[in-house]
Amino acid sequence: MEFSKLFIALSFFSDVPINSNVEFHFIISFAIDYDSSSSPSPTNGKFNVFWDSDNLGPSQVSSIKSSHSNVNVALALGGDSVGDGSAYFNPSSVDSWVSNAVSSLTDIIQQYNLDGIDIDYEHFKADPETFAECIGQLIKTLKKNGVISFASIAPFDDDDVQSHYKALWKSYGDLIDYVNFQFYAYDQGTTVSQFINYFNTQSSNYNGGNVLASFISDGSGGLTPENGFFVACSRLKSQNKLHGIFIWSADDSKRNGFRYEKQSQALLAISH
Repeated sequence: MEFSKLFIALSFFSDVPINSNVEFHFIISFAIDYDSSSSPSPTNGKFNVFWDSDNLGPSQVSSIKSSHSNVNVALALGGDSVGDGSAYFNPSSVDSWVSNAVSSLTDIIQQYNLDGIDIDYEHFKADPETFAECIGQLIKTLKKNGVISFASIAPFDDDDVQSHYKALWKSYGDLIDYVNFQFYAYDQGTTVSQFINYFNTQSSNYNGGNVLASFISDGSGGLTPENGFFVACSRLKSQNKLHGIFIWSADDSKRNGFRYEKQSQALLAISH
């Protein structure tokens, strides 16, 4: 039996409840190819750790994986910001960026005993084709070398963002295991029917992909659990379209006792 997937982003491990009947993916945020100075500068694919590595280090990753055989841990790349500015995808060239990224990420992934990467760049100083080649070759090489077992992408409905990720999907979609689409980037107050329409649109954009439903824990955008997120998910599940759920983020969910993480897993654990 193939388990349904729950992806949850975090910057530290907290007491997230883990249902043994769900394939559980933690996504650590973020590794960024910028230096860690007070005014960070891009490093052309040389990634550095930008999370609280004192509280989320290799021993914590090993501990949670040894306690739960259904847990994988991935690394999110890029993100919205670094320091006080935006985190740009800003390669000098495809070959140099890929070479640096493969080397630096292999070191981080092996040091932290990680399983996959999540591509989360949101700002770009390179055209879509360059982004597609850099990220596509990175995923291909890391998989071929046995460094990662899965890769996901996290686009949202913005013209510039979509142009880059759709170019990547067109050239390398067969190497991308999950699309953690940021449905919470849609307007706050999204309805169930709007959410279903958005989901179907993005499933068409990333045709053949495992597009995940998603919500944001602080309720700041998209369809919230209070307003029918799980109603929409149940509807998608009944149509065999619910490949999994993506939650941003555990850091915010801790305040409500991970209520919606528990609800997500209970829904995903039910057989069709």
